Amino acid sequence: MSEIVWEPTLDWIKGARITQFLARAGLGSLEELAVRADQDPAWFTEQVLQELAIEWFEPPKQILDLGGGISHPRWFRGARINIAHESVTKQVGRSTPALIWESESGETATWSFAQLDAESNRLAHGLRALGLVNGDRVGLFLPMIPEAVAVLLAVARLGAIAVPVFSGFGPEAVAGRLADCGARFLVTADGLVRRGKPVPLKATVEAALASAPTVERVVVVRRTAEAVPWTEGRDVWYSEVVGATVPSLPSLMEHLDPEDPFLIIYTSGTTGRPKGAVHVHGGFPLKAAQDIAHCYDLQAGERLFWFSDLGWMMGPWLILGSLLLGATAFLYDGAPDFPEPDRIWAMVARHRITHLGVAPTIIRSLMAQGSAWPAKHDLSALRIIGGAGEPWNPEPYRWFFEHVGGGRCPLVNYSGGTETSGGILSCTVTRPIKLCGFNWAIPGMGATVLDETGHESPPGVVGELALRVPWIGMTRSFWQADERYRESYWSRFPGVWVHGDWVSRDAEGHWWIHGRSDDTLKIAGKRLGPAEYESVLVGHPAVLEAAAIAVPHPVKGEVVHAFVVLKPDGSAAESELRDLVAAHLGKPLAPERVLFVGALPKTRNAKVMRRVIKAAYLGRPTGDLSALENPEAVEALPALGDG
Repeated sequence: MSEIVWEPTLDWIKGARITQFLARAGLGSLEELAVRADQDPAWFTEQVLQELAIEWFEPPKQILDLGGGISHPRWFRGARINIAHESVTKQVGRSTPALIWESESGETATWSFAQLDAESNRLAHGLRALGLVNGDRVGLFLPMIPEAVAVLLAVARLGAIAVPVFSGFGPEAVAGRLADCGARFLVTADGLVRRGKPVPLKATVEAALASAPTVERVVVVRRTAEAVPWTEGRDVWYSEVVGATVPSLPSLMEHLDPEDPFLIIYTSGTTGRPKGAVHVHGGFPLKAAQDIAHCYDLQAGERLFWFSDLGWMMGPWLILGSLLLGATAFLYDGAPDFPEPDRIWAMVARHRITHLGVAPTIIRSLMAQGSAWPAKHDLSALRIIGGAGEPWNPEPYRWFFEHVGGGRCPLVNYSGGTETSGGILSCTVTRPIKLCGFNWAIPGMGATVLDETGHESPPGVVGELALRVPWIGMTRSFWQADERYRESYWSRFPGVWVHGDWVSRDAEGHWWIHGRSDDTLKIAGKRLGPAEYESVLVGHPAVLEAAAIAVPHPVKGEVVHAFVVLKPDGSAAESELRDLVAAHLGKPLAPERVLFVGALPKTRNAKVMRRVIKAAYLGRPTGDLSALENPEAVEALPALGDG
């Protein structure tokens, strides 16, 4: 997959934010930047702070302190900051919107920076009156609505800690996260509408709180006007919390240590309870803005729409990164294909979105509906498109690039994680982009490829993605589970963060992800990633999606079993698909079995759960399933394993 699909013009290069960044830093090339950033993370971070025009309440006396070791760096010693000030208060003079929102039913709202600043300030005063104080944990069980942004910023103003929870979770998953972090407050909505049907969020909360006894107050945003269960003395309407204060209240803004926690974002573990990644005021938001500026080239006044939920990393990433750059965050709290398959394309046209990001699995689903849907809409405002969450397959990549981006918009691939506050590998718009690839490792993180002994792998050789320097977006640990944090990332090689992705890079500096390293397939003496099988299978005109896993074999050690979802009215034989893979990868690497399924198990942010497929298929424990979107897809797998 070395084909170049997009090349920047001179205008792209001259106008890019990263080009201006190089000029301010006195550097002549991206290569020079990469070397300098790896050698001196403190210097690089100072350059980022200048680009973001951070307004410290007190400036740092030391940029980086490694006294606690590389796994526990401390940034900006002696400084005082509040990310709510950086995101909104200092931006109130801007004429462009801070956020634009559209509901699934078609309601819209536009908030200016001044409106958002005032709303979050009134809410902060109201929450303080209810007893919320610095360090308290606040669950945010909310859809992507304007009030969610106000809540996030109000929590920041008070020095409390926001705990976003996916709005599609059931009571058990909600309770587990609230109990783990010891949340005192919870902000939710009475409900939401998804695919035209009401979803009772408050009823879910009521069931969850039976197992989350630390929650003392519940603030409820009215969205559906449906009757909801209510506990007097505990529950209060959002409008009352905001309305109990007056617009002329002084700004409530705690001056905080940049290392004070701001977010706990939970990610699902392979086994056991979910992991709460702790992020700070001087970390996650700054890294999000850095990436959006340097990779997505988002300029002040432009409009970024990333299809996500507040409970996933990309929700706060979209909100905080956009606001810090003086751009507009576009929020949507509905399904991507309701009431018609062109819902996303219609919103892009209607709101003149300049930057659009989605997960590849959404594109695979929408492309099955045909290219006539995006062709109905004026997508000329789009300047950059993006994808994250999983490796691309060539067919959906080309479809998105050609039919949505018109072949003119760079497709900025992006991969990292909740624990890193965003990207490790991505693209810059000043270099050519190769099919399904990343054209750089994001500066300031020391990304490299290591072999099984911890030595750097040469170009073209697949190995572990590893990070050799500290960066501002590092999770400061897992909530009350530091040993688990150390074991997860720092136990493989001394002083090196091993991320868990299996990657390679070519001699020109382009990177590819081959899947999670714990999904590695060792077939016929060769290591491959699941994506190599899946890309071949998805290239068949009848195949919508595919997942490949390694299965124990008494003679061969391991063989591949592939699970395939056919397109509507699609038809293919198992032998046909086995032969297709053999033709591309070689006969010894052909899958032992190809099994047809109605759906692949996915997380609620659209990642295929290969570990769940493998465990269920082999009759093993499936581990944490709280992020699973479609449990019925798992239920059918054990029977297939008997065949």
